Amino acid sequence: MKRDFVAITDFSREEIFETLVLARELKELQHNKAAPQPLAGKSVGLIFHKPSLRTRISFEVGVTQLGGNPIYITKQEIELGKRETIYDAAKVLSRYLGMIEIRTFSHEDVVQLAKYADVPVINGLTDLLHPCQVMSDIFTVQEKLGRVEDIKIAYLGDGNNVTNSWLNLVSLLSVQLVVATAKETPPNAEILRKARAAGRSEISIENDPRKAAKGAHILYTDVWASMGQKDESEKQRQLLSKFQLNSELLSLADKNAIVMHCLPAERGREITDEVMDGPQSVVFDQAENRLHMQKAIMTKLLV
Repeated sequence: MKRDFVAITDFSREEIFETLVLARELKELQHNKAAPQPLAGKSVGLIFHKPSLRTRISFEVGVTQLGGNPIYITKQEIELGKRETIYDAAKVLSRYLGMIEIRTFSHEDVVQLAKYADVPVINGLTDLLHPCQVMSDIFTVQEKLGRVEDIKIAYLGDGNNVTNSWLNLVSLLSVQLVVATAKETPPNAEILRKARAAGRSEISIENDPRKAAKGAHILYTDVWASMGQKDESEKQRQLLSKFQLNSELLSLADKNAIVMHCLPAERGREITDEVMDGPQSVVFDQAENRLHMQKAIMTKLLV
């Protein structure tokens, strides 16, 4: 039966750990001629309704390294549900492709595409979730801290698609997650409810960034206004300015804490140059690991 990766919760706890192991193996084999090529003879459609640096390049390189042929598809070529129905597009694409990745606005469009496609569908980003990013992040955490559980994660800033995906992840792992955000910018209420109901992690919403940062092993932030929401940038700045990831907050964290940002960053707003370029930053390791984790996810879906 075909599998999709629309949300992190499409994988079980056991599969999360299996995928972390697979990502490490694929990273070690990246330049080895004996590396597995499970996509050999297959083409992968990469649908992009939003511009991208990391998602597009990491998927194109990843598909190629796995032996496949990446096909970049723009919004002008496929406007789901407009020029033709999502059902029709899914059925046609399934006749040509071995897998589909999509980066778009509407999460429901991705859910419908996965429902009707006969090949695996991977969510490269929607306004609701960014699962590949957070899977890559926890892989980076494992590399840097040597563990992915029994840690405190302080997420600072907007309760956006990255925040929602962290909530999905901690419903499967055992961590302490503190989301420090304004009252007006919380994460998705239903995703938060389900994550708490899972009972694996200690999850709290905090309005005091200093309290959130205290003793944290990971300080994580993202842009305050996501793509497609830049008209709200000034409003978001006013709401979230006290949640800026700076040296003061870093000084409150665990002495071996790591700093994370999924990029792109608006330097001087949600994070300072001093912290982003400092010795505790793993921001560019995160970016690299998008490649290795996405290769692991694609491989996992083909098993």
